Amino acid sequence: MSRRRLVFGGVAALAAVAGAGLAWRRARTTAAPAAELWALRFDQPGGGRLAMEAFRGRPLLLNFWATWCPPCVSELPLLDRFFSEQRRGGWQVAGLAVDNLAPVLAFLAKHPVTFPIGLAGAGGVELARKLGNSGGALPYTAVFDRSGTLVQRKLGVIEAADLQKWVAATG
Repeated sequence: MSRRRLVFGGVAALAAVAGAGLAWRRARTTAAPAAELWALRFDQPGGGRLAMEAFRGRPLLLNFWATWCPPCVSELPLLDRFFSEQRRGGWQVAGLAVDNLAPVLAFLAKHPVTFPIGLAGAGGVELARKLGNSGGALPYTAVFDRSGTLVQRKLGVIEAADLQKWVAATG
């Protein structure tokens, strides 16, 4: 009986160490890239540059999307409403299109949004991976607090309940 307990105890301890190691690795892989994010600049579809540094100091919802991604397209009106409703409270929204200029321009001509869009191109997938999206799938959303720390992330379509929870948690 005591040998069985010893084996189970050893397995439990090993599992705890492995879990802690995984949590540490995840935290490490998203903290450094989040810091690197603020130095990035992206071309904007209408001209000019989207400097990520300009978003520091206030909560930011950063959404990775593409014109060829139906779930991405379906959530853009909700994100636009969120931006309109929450910007007085300090929230910011930015979209990074994992796409080329021509399709983004055509899409935005038919479905304009009021929040800023940057052209991340194929490099946007790698940036999303660095921010915790290990599979590189879309849509992907990362939320940063006032200090610029990545505090929330979601792979898949955003829902109103997600936004409410993030506002309550992040301020």
